[in-house]
Amino acid sequence: MGKGNKRLETKMIHAGYQAAEHLGSLTPPIYQTSTFTFSNAEQGAERFAGEDDGYIYSRLGNPTVRVLEERIAALENGAGALAFGSGMAAVSAILFHLIQSGDHILCSRGVYGCTFGLLEMLEGKFQIEHDFIEMADEERIRNSIKENTACIYVETPINPTMELVDLSLICKIGNELNIPVVVDNTFCSPYLQQPLQYGANYVVHSATKYIGGHGDVVGGLLIGDSIEQMNTIRMTTQKDIGGIMSPFDAWLLLRGLKTLAVRMDRHCDNAKKIARYLAGHAKVKTIYYPGNKDHPDYHIAKAQMTKAGGLISFQIEGTIETAQQFMNELSMVKIAVSLGDAETLIQHPVSMTHSIVPAESREKMGIHDTLLRLSVGLEAWEDICEDLEQAFQKLKAAALPTTQ
Repeated sequence: MGKGNKRLETKMIHAGYQAAEHLGSLTPPIYQTSTFTFSNAEQGAERFAGEDDGYIYSRLGNPTVRVLEERIAALENGAGALAFGSGMAAVSAILFHLIQSGDHILCSRGVYGCTFGLLEMLEGKFQIEHDFIEMADEERIRNSIKENTACIYVETPINPTMELVDLSLICKIGNELNIPVVVDNTFCSPYLQQPLQYGANYVVHSATKYIGGHGDVVGGLLIGDSIEQMNTIRMTTQKDIGGIMSPFDAWLLLRGLKTLAVRMDRHCDNAKKIARYLAGHAKVKTIYYPGNKDHPDYHIAKAQMTKAGGLISFQIEGTIETAQQFMNELSMVKIAVSLGDAETLIQHPVSMTHSIVPAESREKMGIHDTLLRLSVGLEAWEDICEDLEQAFQKLKAAALPTTQ
């Protein structure tokens, strides 16, 4: 099935797979093998020479993994894709591909904590500089680009502040100056946002999140606009560092992709209702949700996202201890650092996902002590609200003075 002749929801189920090529199996088989046999010595030599595109060894390519790569490439309208053992393996691969010692990376002012850790490692060991800036002003972006800027790396929405980056603006600058643009699209999935269509060169996903959707697999995906570049990454960075995905994990992600559209609709619809509830709560100081009209980047969300997503960040009144007590009082909502699962999850970025980021840097990113990130699940939205409310009520009761 050609990647351009079906709608997105259909491609999630069919792209990259022909049952007739796999003994008629409706579901892609799991090719759980480390190596592949050759018909003769000459065929083996031809495959190693790149003259025969058959399989050699699962670190270099596997049929189950290849179906996933072709499917995600179709969903992001990319020329090619690679699957990795984790989201950070995908992030590492594209950065290693683009940079050399002494280069500079320009980043959105907030990134995932482990991405921050990787950038710090690159600077400390290999003199790869990086700068975090608020990418709202074109002049500031241009002034922040250096002669040795190797790429522009952005998250949108940004984890966990839910700030948005205008992809049209960033990609216009990157393309004009011939600087590759890399976009972490994890929070949206290709169902809500497709950065390549705005001119980005690479898209990364932690496939663990919405693409998997069931909390039972860890994986990463990299999609690019050039098949030549993707093949180079496959045969260098991925092959030699070895952060590959297993066939079984690829199979789980293919299963998850089949229901991505219906799950994302439910995540988004639930989040919209929960955001409305939180916005009117006396214990909530600030709410960060791109679907709210008072969100400073609401206009960007309307322009480049089909829906506002399933994530909400909010600050509650009080201290770090108040935020932790609130989480401890929750019953159905689970304390966990992932997102995109069927279950509603909550985490405290300052002490969890972004604890590696120095306090001063966190404040500049807008990650405050009482900020909580809520990944809204697939439960009945009323039950999510009721659990949040009973936790708020217990905070209120704890704050009342006791009588002697």
